[in-house]
Amino acid sequence: MIVRPLAHDEEPRVRALLVEAALPVEDLDQSNVHFMVAVDDDATIGAIGLEVFGPVGLLRSLVVRPEARGDGTGGRLVDALESFARTNRVSQLVLLTQTAAAFFAHRGYAVIDRAAAPAEVQRSAEFRSLCPASATCMIKVLEQTP
Repeated sequence: MIVRPLAHDEEPRVRALLVEAALPVEDLDQSNVHFMVAVDDDATIGAIGLEVFGPVGLLRSLVVRPEARGDGTGGRLVDALESFARTNRVSQLVLLTQTAAAFFAHRGYAVIDRAAAPAEVQRSAEFRSLCPASATCMIKVLEQTP
């Protein structure tokens, strides 16, 4: 399995993965979301997105096919996204989750009140309308590489 940036012609496959997982896709055409994909034998088995708002990033849409869960794919996707974020001078990552709070807590993300999220992220469609108010909000400060 390799993790790499999404190629333009792979967008429909990632959109289908997101829809299958009941994750929001309504704003993807209007947002500047950078996706990473996990590929195994030419099959897309996972994806993760990053929407950048200056020094703050919104981690969105971590999805792994059910048959690939539990093998480290999700962790490798998060690692790749965090590396990409650091390279692009993102110092904080924020996310909303309904199902993966324990997974992200294990990776160093802390639960915060949704109202405490950086203002740039609060103005995103994901925060304003796409993710329910019941979603857990989490944040991680990224260590910058010299």
